Amino acid sequence: MLLVMLALAFTAVAVARLLEIDGNRHVVAAVALTPYVTAAGLVLGSLALLLHRWAVGTVVTVLAVVLVAALAPRAFPDSRPVGVGASIRVMSANLYAGQADAGAVVAAVRDRRVDVLSLQELTPEAVTALDRAGLARELPYRLFQAEPGASGSGIASRHPLQERTLSPPAGFRQPAAFVDLPGQQGIEVQVVHARPPVVPEGPERWQRELAGLPERVLDRPPRVLAGDFNGTLDHVAVRRLLVSGYADAAASVGAGLKPTWPSGTFWPPPVTIDHLLVDRRCPLDSYEVIDIPGSDHRAVLAQFVVPE
Repeated sequence: MLLVMLALAFTAVAVARLLEIDGNRHVVAAVALTPYVTAAGLVLGSLALLLHRWAVGTVVTVLAVVLVAALAPRAFPDSRPVGVGASIRVMSANLYAGQADAGAVVAAVRDRRVDVLSLQELTPEAVTALDRAGLARELPYRLFQAEPGASGSGIASRHPLQERTLSPPAGFRQPAAFVDLPGQQGIEVQVVHARPPVVPEGPERWQRELAGLPERVLDRPPRVLAGDFNGTLDHVAVRRLLVSGYADAAASVGAGLKPTWPSGTFWPPPVTIDHLLVDRRCPLDSYEVIDIPGSDHRAVLAQFVVPE
């Protein structure tokens, strides 16, 4: 009976993931754990087969193998297309309502030669701390919408910025800007900070906010969506953006299973909810996850080529 109950629980999550059902907040939370569920399914299926529970073992094992096939591409780099243009580095960091170590953020920007920085949960106090740490010297151009608590966001850049409106208003600030790169076409950067889907009210607002993010448009400059999506690549709300013409930077270089939240703890199980979605016209060169003391999120950094 215990084996059957575990198999039913596994099957429910697997079917929700494979049929692209985000469902209610409990389903969303379960689907976020798909890598862990997949590993558990392989163990459970093997155990059932060892116990000669053929029906249970076969169903669970087949579903687990299908999930492995869905997850595996994230662990292997894609072939990199040839691209000619300028190399640019974009970093995203959630500041945990301004509690992140400003010095560590600026050090990451300086040491990794970041060109554009997307900030979430940016408070007025955090802006002061970042400037004291030298952010304005590294990235002199900015579009900040700082607010108390978790709702503020901003963009800092090494190159001039022009404010854009690329998405409708959301619960958290999500500024967007055109980055004017010297000597070639620029890029549009959209900060992403979607409302959490696992609130008592349900995931509908989260789904609407992700659906409102701009699609890739071929006759526009390349776009980058950078921030805290509060969703993984197993959520259909996030995968729809990939279908529209973006590539997930982490998955493109084989690092798509590296978790970003929560940082520094094993519970709840760490998942990958911070993303850099880059226009597929821009070949990706590298990706990195960076620990930021004081934040519950790890920062993410991608380097890619903006075509001429």
